[in-house]
Amino acid sequence: MKKFFTIGFSFLLFIGVANAQHVNIGVKGGLNAYSITNNFNIGNDLKLGFHLGLIGHIHFKKPIALQPELVFSMQGSKKTTLNYINVPLLFQYMFNNGFRLQAGPQLGFLASAKTKTNNVQTDVKDNFEPIDFGVAVGVSYVNPATNFGVDVRYNIGITDISKNDNANIYNRGLQIGVFYLFNHH
Repeated sequence: MKKFFTIGFSFLLFIGVANAQHVNIGVKGGLNAYSITNNFNIGNDLKLGFHLGLIGHIHFKKPIALQPELVFSMQGSKKTTLNYINVPLLFQYMFNNGFRLQAGPQLGFLASAKTKTNNVQTDVKDNFEPIDFGVAVGVSYVNPATNFGVDVRYNIGITDISKNDNANIYNRGLQIGVFYLFNHH
């Protein structure tokens, strides 16, 4: 199933670039507020962190665009730090005033997982699934005169990231960031 999502995700990205009218690349970064939610809908304390990465912005016929990203993201909970390389593929509806509505799938690749107890850090990567599939929804605004923009997004993990059969655990998080698009029109 995970291979299917990866292949489908790559195919959509390839088709999008091939049919694009205009492509921009850029950089982004910002703050995260994440939690881990289990099957009893109990969230752990919020983990504050950051995200940093690259974005592409692919214009189709107005008002539709596609925004693939490659982002390092600090996630998890207050006691558990889960670092991911996330690859969202956001479909955007662009308004003429610079605002955009966006939603799409996201693949997360677990880079590291650590817990901290009594100032002792322990590697727990083997306790978590290596891939997290989710959905991202949000809004953004870009100022065409400066090529700078702001982005607010909520990421909803769909797959159980725990390797423990007794608990279903999901990533949930809010991201607030800024971005810059090179040669934006």
